[in-house]
Parts: sequence; structure tokens; C-alpha cells
Amino acid sequence: MTQLGVGIIGCGNISTAYCRLAPMYQSLSVKAVADINMAAAEAKAAEFGLRADTVDDLLRAPDIDVVVNLTIPAVHFEVTRKILEACKHAYSEKPLVLTLAEAEELRALAAARNLRVGSAPDTFLGGAHQQARAAIDAGEVGRIIGGTCHVMGHGMEGWHPNPDFFYQPGAGPVLDIGPYYVTNLLQLVGPVKSVAALTTTTFAERTIGNGDRLGEKVPVNTPTNIHALLEFVNGATITLGASWDVWANRHGHMELYGEDASLFLPDPNFFGGVVEIGGQDQAIQPLPAWDHPFGVPNDDEGRANYRCAGLADMATAIDVGRPHRCGVDLAVHAVDVMTSILKAGEEKRFVELTTTCERPAALSPQEARALLA
Repeated sequence: MTQLGVGIIGCGNISTAYCRLAPMYQSLSVKAVADINMAAAEAKAAEFGLRADTVDDLLRAPDIDVVVNLTIPAVHFEVTRKILEACKHAYSEKPLVLTLAEAEELRALAAARNLRVGSAPDTFLGGAHQQARAAIDAGEVGRIIGGTCHVMGHGMEGWHPNPDFFYQPGAGPVLDIGPYYVTNLLQLVGPVKSVAALTTTTFAERTIGNGDRLGEKVPVNTPTNIHALLEFVNGATITLGASWDVWANRHGHMELYGEDASLFLPDPNFFGGVVEIGGQDQAIQPLPAWDHPFGVPNDDEGRANYRCAGLADMATAIDVGRPHRCGVDLAVHAVDVMTSILKAGEEKRFVELTTTCERPAALSPQEARALLA
């Protein structure tokens, strides 16, 4: 297995997870980090024994094959475009970009230069969601005909010291948390044909709950309460409720209803958890234990955290010449779905999608083990 040299642009909180977890995978070798704040890059480099580069130096570095874009979503497009223009493969944190036009431009640029683009989330590669995928592919529930998804809470201002960007265009629950739910639906059910939605902004401002800005008001300029209806190409209709206006609820994270049985999935924001099934006898019970390495708890909170799995799969795919699972077509279609939901809510109508994608290949336990060092 050939290791690819990895560089990281963006040394915020999420970079810690990438630097810490990348060594779990045999195809990845993180070489350097960069940030517009050189002090942040130097601190992160010292913490993990890496090289601190300027952004331009990292993009020119001969030992870097793929660059991970961990900047804020508002500059994802600009930074990923620079990565591709530097003739490096690119892997972005979610969402890939904030508009379909930006997504299409990156896809075209990558194709023209024979480069790969990948994007988080990769949590759908987790043991729980791959077990659900295996059950669907084996025909245990029949054709998926419907479902419900709910991601609900009361936003980020209670714990995040600088939550401003969460409440501006390009964020909100659909573009910030929605990628986990939408991407998992795409890998389980397939592409989306059309969407409709109702969207509201319940609170005009939010109050920061901790940190140096405690008590400061943050303006809200994007919908924070979204109820969407997704029509899939296979005929399934699935509702998605995404809200940062809810203090408490009892909705399950994701339920999929097949012709023969129903599946109950854990939070697609995480890799692990228990998948349940209920059939004609209406008894709901866990699926049999499944020995998938990306479902094994491995962090201090007892959760399975295998971030970088998508990046490692892309590096392996480049080495052996196959499609990668967190691919550009999947990411572009997810952006199309999410931005179309917001458009549908704004215009109060159905919106037909203009993109599509294939379901990414399932990741079996054996294939997952092969990615690990």
C-alpha cells in the first residue's frame, strides 16, 4: 500500500481529530498543517510533531499529495479550488461548498486535471450505518418506501464561544448538521428526485451562553426551523425535520420504512450505535451483533470515532484506481439536496433536482479492516 502525503489547511478545533486519527489508517501520512494564523499552525504542528507551513508553501510542497480543507464553510470553495489549481487532490470537511454552482465548478476542475475531490461526512461508513446498508441490500426490509429523520436541538450558542457563523447564510441546521443525514440517506436509499419544504426563523437573535462574549447577542439570518419532504428516485418519500428551535423532543434520529419491515438507525452524526428492525409482528429488536471495526467504541465518551475513514478510503482508491466512497458526485448531489430544501422553503414550492449520483459502494467489515494500519 502506497501512503499518500497529507497536508491540512485550517487549524481549528476539528483539525485535532484529523491529526489524532489519521495515523490509524495505513494509506495516510500527515506531513504538515497550515493556517492563515501562523501561530495556530505552529501550535498544532508542535502538538502532533508535524511541519507548520504557510498555506502557499503547503500547496507547493512536493511531499503533499492530498490536502484536507478544514476552513470555515464560507471559504470551502475558494480553498478547495486553490488546492486543485495546485494539482493536489482535495478532501473537504462538510459541506463541500455552499452553492450548487460552486460544487459543479469544482467537479469540472477536478475532472479536467484528473484529480480527486472527496468530502465529509464519512460517518455513513460507520459500523451501524453499514449494518443498516447490509440489511437493505440483503432484502431484509424490502424496498424502502418511506421514512423520517429528525435533527433537533437548540443551536450552538449555549456552548460555542463564537456561534455567529452558525446563524448566517450557508449554515443553519440544514447545511451544518444536514450533511450527515442527507448523505446517509443517499447511501441507503439512493438519489433524490425532488424536495419541498417549509422554513422559518423563530428567533431574530441568539444569546451567547459562555466564553469571553457571554451574554452578547448574535443576529440570525438563516432559517433555523425546517420541515422538508424528499422524493427519491426509487419512489420513497422521506421527511426531514431540522431545527435549532427545539428544547426537547422524542423523535428518533432516522427511521426507514420498507415494504416488509422497518429499520431504526442511530444518529448519523456518529459512526456507531444500535440498529433495530421491526417486521410484521411489530416487535422491534436489535439486529444481530455485527463485527464491523468502525462500530467499536474507541473514544473517552464510549463512542466509535473513525474520522478520516473517508479520507483513507480516497487515498486507497487513488492508489488502486477505483472510485472512492466519499466522492465528488455524492457530495455535489448532497449540496443540491440541501440548497434545494432551502430554496423550496423560501419559494414555498417543489424543487426538482438537477444532479444525481450512484450509491457509494458498501463498506464491509473486511474492507474496513483493510483500511486500518
